[in-house]
Amino acid sequence: MWSTRSSGLVVLQASLLILRFAATTSAIGVNYGTIANNLPKPAEVANFLKTKTTIDAIKLFDANPEILRAFANTNISVTVSVGNGDIPALVQLPAAKNWVAANIVPFYPSTKIIRVVVGNEIMQSANKDWIYNLVPAMKSINNALIEAGIKDIKISTPNTLGFLGVSEPPSAGKFREGYDKDIIAPMLEFLRETKSAFMINPYPYFNYADSISDYILFKPNKGVYDPNTRITYSNMFDAQIDAVYSAMRALGYSDVPIVVAETGWPSAGDPRESSATVDNAASFNWNLIQKVNSGKGTPLMPNKQFETYIFALFNENQKPGATSERNFGLFKQDFTPVYDAGIMLNGAGAKTQPQPQPTDKKFCVPIPNTNPQSLQGNLDWVCSQGIDCAPIQPGGSCFEPNTLWSHAQYAMNAYYALKGRRDDNDCHFKQTALLTTNNPSYGSCVYA
Repeated sequence: MWSTRSSGLVVLQASLLILRFAATTSAIGVNYGTIANNLPKPAEVANFLKTKTTIDAIKLFDANPEILRAFANTNISVTVSVGNGDIPALVQLPAAKNWVAANIVPFYPSTKIIRVVVGNEIMQSANKDWIYNLVPAMKSINNALIEAGIKDIKISTPNTLGFLGVSEPPSAGKFREGYDKDIIAPMLEFLRETKSAFMINPYPYFNYADSISDYILFKPNKGVYDPNTRITYSNMFDAQIDAVYSAMRALGYSDVPIVVAETGWPSAGDPRESSATVDNAASFNWNLIQKVNSGKGTPLMPNKQFETYIFALFNENQKPGATSERNFGLFKQDFTPVYDAGIMLNGAGAKTQPQPQPTDKKFCVPIPNTNPQSLQGNLDWVCSQGIDCAPIQPGGSCFEPNTLWSHAQYAMNAYYALKGRRDDNDCHFKQTALLTTNNPSYGSCVYA
């Protein structure tokens, strides 16, 4: 089992895709940890994320009032957390109402709080008082929010993959006996009733081995075969998510959506942590972001865009443990990127670091989290300019995955390639595009 850590489209199809993408929260968010004594002020962080990056969602490990005030009126989505030790007391509705009155009401709706997560990785804690009070506390806080007149903040809790009793092959995924029916099933029932998401923390990093490094880092590899489904997995991230999905399906809850609450890769580590390098971190996070924003989904959940939170925003110099624990950040304390993860507006990044899987060619792709209306506008305009959009028509080599993001990306790059490759003019699209040396081609779909 894995170890884990604490207009090419028909109009109707396009309309349905726009509605589906518009209904989702941001695809890529970031975990904003604060175990450090050298971090910038929250107001500076909020301004930086809003004006310099494509990140429009953060997840906190507490309900820090200074941070909540700083993110007011930014339109950046915020997830706040209840501390693990607070869980038993919050089973009682009066205590839950007091928590909501102190930590949500003063900031909402100016601060776009979208979710309260109750605890973090509780199943891994071995604390039975926390574990068996978890779902009751989730229900209690949900009731307290409703009584406060707040009906659009969801409740969930992040889980490590340690709750899986079986994880390989992905189609055979099952939850650990004892927790499956007593804890997980009631939790999933609550999430279904409240239209909330099941949150997981998959970390391929902790399964690193040289022999499967390409499989873990989203690089070309022979894949891992699942004999039950006859699917060959090209990366561990997909396999981990599908293992969780299979476990949910075995309990009858395959309809509950999944959110990736944490995943990431450290850029430095102790001598024994040889995989914790800038190159590996850049490769994993860059390819992860491209994958999530493509809307391709996973083999068992195709054409889905998973809300995903990268760990972490900053390197945190006071975190205990191995050196890697202090080096998961995307940014240094002065907002300098540790490496280019493809999340800076206008393609800005850490120029001293090579992008993963570089070529000598440039490709024009949408900026991550570009809104669906802009994607559709770009797609329609390109296909009206004499560009061949047949490859993204049904039966075309680039029709699958049948998503607005994938089709718009192909069209935008085709325009850039055929109109002269003038960087400023041909890959602009009203500031919704950026240039990358990461080749988006796949299978028989070849980008010009």
